[in-house]
Parts: sequence; C-alpha cells; structure tokens
Amino acid sequence: MINEIQSDADARMGKSIESLKLELMKVRTGRAHTSLLDSIMVDYYGNPTPLNQVANISVLDSRTLSVQVWEKQMTPVVEKAILSSDLGLNPSTSGDLMRIPLPPLTEETRKNLIKVVRHEGENCKVAVRNIRRDANGSLKDLEKEKEISEDEEHRGQDNVQKMTDKHVKEIDQILAAKEKDLMEI
Repeated sequence: MINEIQSDADARMGKSIESLKLELMKVRTGRAHTSLLDSIMVDYYGNPTPLNQVANISVLDSRTLSVQVWEKQMTPVVEKAILSSDLGLNPSTSGDLMRIPLPPLTEETRKNLIKVVRHEGENCKVAVRNIRRDANGSLKDLEKEKEISEDEEHRGQDNVQKMTDKHVKEIDQILAAKEKDLMEI
C-alpha cells in the first residue's frame, strides 16, 4: 500500500518535471531550434494540425529556421499561422520554402523571458507539492482505517518529503540552466 502511494507520487512528480521541460523548450533562447514551432497549429483543410505534420522544419543556422511545406497551396496558410503566433516571428517566403530569421534578444526581452521561466518553474513546484499533499492524505487515510501503523505513516510521509525535495531540487537545476542559457549572448 505505502509503496504504491510512493511510486505513484514519484511518477506524477516526474511527469510534472517533463511537462516543465516541454514548456521551457518553447521559450526562445536566441538560438534557432525546431521545437520553437511545435506549438503552432495550421488550418489543414478545416482541421487544426501541428505545423510539423504539414511541413519539414529544419535549422539553417544559429539564427534561422527553414520551413519546407509539402503542399504548395498550404504555403500561405502556414505563413499566416506563423505570423499570427505569439512568437513574434516574420517569415520570408520564396516559392514553397520559408526562412524564419530569429530577431536577436534584447536585455529587456531576456529579463521578461526569465520571468516567464521562473513562473513556469513555480507552477511546477506547486504541482509537485500538491502531489505530496495527496500522497500524505492517502497515507493518513490508511492510518485512520488501521491498515497501517502510525510509525509506517510517518516513515511514508518522510519518504514522500524526500522525494519532493529531490524533485524540487531538480526543478531548480533545470531553471538555473535555462536562465543561464537565456542570459548568454
């Protein structure tokens, strides 16, 4: 019983961290990477479709992405989707190939992005703490129902706390790496 609760909590905390990593991938650091366009949806014959399912996305150089649309008639639709995204990108199209130059990050933009990163990190920490609360509540319920002893409940809660501390430390390391990445010129 206790092991199931702890392993479930550990798995859920791990998923929270994976979610944070995915969110942080969307934050632009000044270098071009294809995951920057992962959140863009294109209207593909009436269905919202991820951009990477209607085009080939690649990195030309450290500041430029290229998008090769597979169907020529989709080029204006893809261009419009990129322009209307909240990424602030301005593609230049020649035929069915789009080049997307990434504007250099200003000091102010970097500081705003760091605020966004810290906010995402805090949200992840809150999620981890909520998982801890749920696990501790489950342990208390087991103790109330006399399925485990009080000592086992305390040991279980200590283990859940150690797990929480480990995951929060990992979140802090991820945030520090991302902030360092953002401040690099």
